[in-house]
Amino acid sequence: MDYVELTERFIEERFPGAEVAVIGGSTARGTRTKTSDIDLLLIGDEVFADGASSLAGAWEYDSEVFEVFAYTYDAYTKWARGGIAQYRPVIVDLLLDGQEVRGGDALTRLREEWGAKLAEGPPITDHELAMRRYAITDLIDDLRDATDPLEQNVVAWDLFEKVADLMLLTDKHWIGTGKYLARRLRELSVSRTEHLTSPLLQGDLITFADRAEQELMRAGGRVHAGFVR
Repeated sequence: MDYVELTERFIEERFPGAEVAVIGGSTARGTRTKTSDIDLLLIGDEVFADGASSLAGAWEYDSEVFEVFAYTYDAYTKWARGGIAQYRPVIVDLLLDGQEVRGGDALTRLREEWGAKLAEGPPITDHELAMRRYAITDLIDDLRDATDPLEQNVVAWDLFEKVADLMLLTDKHWIGTGKYLARRLRELSVSRTEHLTSPLLQGDLITFADRAEQELMRAGGRVHAGFVR
């Protein structure tokens, strides 16, 4: 299927005022599955006819589902800055990595601007990294002390997410959620990812706690008594 042509028809029917349109996700990567939708970023000051500035929603069109993220230029700047401040620049990644449907010079300018911002890396402070190490220190101790199987697994997966974030942020990489966190972690280092996660996936949670502590030490070590949040 020609997804660019399909997307252009959808835009013309639903959002004809969009100046920039970019297909993202698995459709852009060529890795679609039977449940994939079409992630679509739309930007333009004429996108909305009702005075709105942003929306996120899903539309069914020609047997496909479009997951739409639409913004005026000012709203895109606001939301993109928010993602960067949280170290999860989802809509910036969509802008930079997606497949162009509409855009031309306007898209080129946006990609140059936001590409430069992403290249700077996450704007995280040493104090916030220390706060993350503090939380991980506590979770490692909780995991080692836990005896209830449900509590052990809840703590272990919480610990995984926080350690993964710390690994990425310490090395000036952006973070993600869900499957995107796993992908970003593998982009950082496949060997470190497997070393950390193999005991977790096998249910060996004590060894996983040890591996998590190794990554914690790599990031600066335990933070506990005397730390002021």
